[in-house]
Amino acid sequence: MTMIILISLEVIIILSVMIRAMIFINESSQQKGNSEGLSNIGVVSQTTGNQEFQADVAGIEVSTAGILAVLSDGIGKANTGKICSQIATDTILDSFQPYKVLHNPEYFFKISFHEAHKRIQRTLENRRGGACLAAAFVKDGMLHYGLAGDIRIAILRNEELIPISKGHTIDVLALNAYENGVLSKNQTLWTMEEKKVWNFVGKDGFHEIEIAEKPVALKPGDVVLLLTKGVYESLSWADIEDILLKELTVKEKADNIIMEAERKSGMEKENGSVVLLMPEVQYEKN
Repeated sequence: MTMIILISLEVIIILSVMIRAMIFINESSQQKGNSEGLSNIGVVSQTTGNQEFQADVAGIEVSTAGILAVLSDGIGKANTGKICSQIATDTILDSFQPYKVLHNPEYFFKISFHEAHKRIQRTLENRRGGACLAAAFVKDGMLHYGLAGDIRIAILRNEELIPISKGHTIDVLALNAYENGVLSKNQTLWTMEEKKVWNFVGKDGFHEIEIAEKPVALKPGDVVLLLTKGVYESLSWADIEDILLKELTVKEKADNIIMEAERKSGMEKENGSVVLLMPEVQYEKN
């Protein structure tokens, strides 16, 4: 019975992907140069690591509303993680498509992330699973983001990689508790090596998402990155910086990050994904 349910879910996912591809192709045929513009704005590259399934799912949408990049990292046994991450990514992208203008990205993140959470729980019923989920939205040179879990969001600026997100891991939770006077310094130090994720879509008791306190003003040449742990646990910031500073195309940079992560030795290699956004930023002349 479980196998039949899983197969049915896979069929639903395949149909969903096919429908999305048909919509994208139709829209692209109506918009001159759309696919070329998208490849110049954002790219995705992935590795399965040494895992059986690729449970990372990413997507990029470009419209009059702005640029939206979504990356999810599925959690669950067998192909459950893949199903959860596909649902999470599709939910955010589907929610974004009707917008011609997006006035309140933070509110959009809150609503769409909770919708992804509900859809995953309805699909899984009593099984365990979920997805870490991140979304980055850029419009008029301003970066907004929403996050649940341990996906990293960063910006490359002036040859330096700057972390933007904090994430929902135990060490970050402990640090916040210390800053609020809940934990002592010794208690905080004791938990700083604990990287377990405590909040993600699909999890019972799902909490509020992390959003930027205020939008990040981008500068010319900035590169926005979304990374799953198969990349950032394998490579240092310096490793990633070195690759991004090479004279390569956007796609070549993403692929080189993944290839470098695959070359790193290790007994257990997680799924790894990188999304690179290079939005065109316009400024008012001073």
